Amino acid sequence: MSFLTAEWRKLIIANYVVEQCLLEPYIPAGTELDFWEGKCYLSLVGFMFINTKLLGIKIPFHSNFEEVNLRFYVKRFEEGEWKRGVVFIKEIVPKRALTFVANTVYNENYETLPMGHFWEHNRDHLKVEYSWKKGGQWNQISVDAEPVSIPQKKNTESEFITEHYWGYAKVNDETSNEYEVKHPRWQTYPVKSHEIDVNFAATYGEAFSFLGDKNPSSIFLAEGSEISVENKQRIGDRYE
Repeated sequence: MSFLTAEWRKLIIANYVVEQCLLEPYIPAGTELDFWEGKCYLSLVGFMFINTKLLGIKIPFHSNFEEVNLRFYVKRFEEGEWKRGVVFIKEIVPKRALTFVANTVYNENYETLPMGHFWEHNRDHLKVEYSWKKGGQWNQISVDAEPVSIPQKKNTESEFITEHYWGYAKVNDETSNEYEVKHPRWQTYPVKSHEIDVNFAATYGEAFSFLGDKNPSSIFLAEGSEISVENKQRIGDRYE
């Protein structure tokens, strides 16, 4: 049975090209940085969890909620092929129970904060916004997009960003957790404009404060899909 099933919907993904030295302290054992055309990417992602179930059970008041995360991209070579995955600097959710389970079971770095979202989808446009409150200040990311989604083209930046099917979390310098995230290919909505009003230093620490003065190299809005999280295992130098 899958550990978690849900729908991930209306994913805003703002992508920044950064120096790889920024991310090296966060690389889980057994993985290495994954690059797109020689560039190292860090992404700010906001989306909705919908119809969430833990071990097949829907938990009251924990089925639908926002998440915002800061993530980067890694890969792991195993049995003759590359597993392409993501690592989270931090994941923000509005429910304390979610934070407890994720931090305890998967060794992730979740934080519980007040959050909100806004969707407006009609025949003329699509507006999506996610917000969270940190240190008395509201932060938000939002996009205006075309109302109809389109398939992603192969060998594109958007495919690189969205088509990762593994998650990795650093346990210590020698071991990591690995888990599989199953979902179909996602369609995306052409983005017309965006707004990012985020205190990166307060939310993610001083090492990431420069992102507040940096424009994203790209921004995507993916429709998302049903997903499942499963096959958790421990990897690393002692498990090879």
